Amino acid sequence: MEEVLDGNDLLEAQSHVWNQIFIFTKSMALKCAVELGIPDIIHSHGPKPMPLSQLVSALQLNPEKTPYIYRLMRVLVHSGFFLTQKLSEQDGDQEGENHGYVLTNSSRLLVKTNPLTLAPFLFSTLQPPVFDSWSSLPSWLQSEDRTSSPFGSSHGVSFWEYMGRIKSTEGGAIFDASMASDAKFVVRVLLEKCKGVFDGVESLVDVGGGTGNVTRGIAQAFPQIECTVFDLPQVVADLKGEGNLKFVGGDMFGAIPPADALLLKWVLHDWSDEECVKILKKCKEAIKGNEKKGKVMVIDMVVGNNKTDDSIETQLFFDMMVMLMVGGKERDEKEWAHLIKQAGFSAYKILPILGLRSLIEIYP
Repeated sequence: MEEVLDGNDLLEAQSHVWNQIFIFTKSMALKCAVELGIPDIIHSHGPKPMPLSQLVSALQLNPEKTPYIYRLMRVLVHSGFFLTQKLSEQDGDQEGENHGYVLTNSSRLLVKTNPLTLAPFLFSTLQPPVFDSWSSLPSWLQSEDRTSSPFGSSHGVSFWEYMGRIKSTEGGAIFDASMASDAKFVVRVLLEKCKGVFDGVESLVDVGGGTGNVTRGIAQAFPQIECTVFDLPQVVADLKGEGNLKFVGGDMFGAIPPADALLLKWVLHDWSDEECVKILKKCKEAIKGNEKKGKVMVIDMVVGNNKTDDSIETQLFFDMMVMLMVGGKERDEKEWAHLIKQAGFSAYKILPILGLRSLIEIYP
């Protein structure tokens, strides 16, 4: 028999459903603000609160658009991307004219001139191909297809084949900028919080390292380490190394160049458990003879390692995203431990130093 909710429970349930239906408004409002350059304009305005009228003027918008910018900013203030501060002692201002906007720590990360800006990651994630893939999810789940992904079902090719096709287009440039911005972010935190993980390392191979944004930062910080970026030949063909940095083409499922340490940043979450075990076994084979200092360093999520509700929710969102796009998965510690054991390693250590992601050190 169907349970009948009383008035309060019914309204609460409706509110929850509506909130989830419209939750995309947060991300799309944020994208709109960054496309308009609102974080940059408020940043350039300086430490004083920026009145709404000045913001509209700086955006070079018709003053008649002021009420709409006010409503956009109201959502983003509620979401924690901006703060309002009072400009004077007057009360009863019209649509916030007695208040001005200032940045928060989150919106500072969306200022395009910030060396650690996350703006490219925002644009890369909120692209039409992603939303098309979500539309294909129900039919993909109902199909007998066990190898592809909803993205592949929607677009007729895998995500990586698609990226290869658009490499020279604006979409390809957005994706590359996204990966580059994340690399800068990770290197900054890694060198600040956990520089000691490179002690005693004389050679390092960044497996699936793309254009080398992470490795370049490590090579600059540790000129004594011989650093190699290892990726598919077509990825590294036109890339030139310098100093202690070089690029090598190959297939990580075949053979990986030998080194004291192997780095896998945001690689394993793209692959199935069986494929991850194969990759890790190849990494183990590549560790040089002195196994006491040899290790594999994985930068990926460990679901549940950060106990805040927001962090766990974001990790679960990411898990859905990699499932959608490449058929991958985010893993909890138990799942990581299983992969590590299956690949023949003896021990591991999780360093939760990267917020939503962790550094996992894996020892032969």
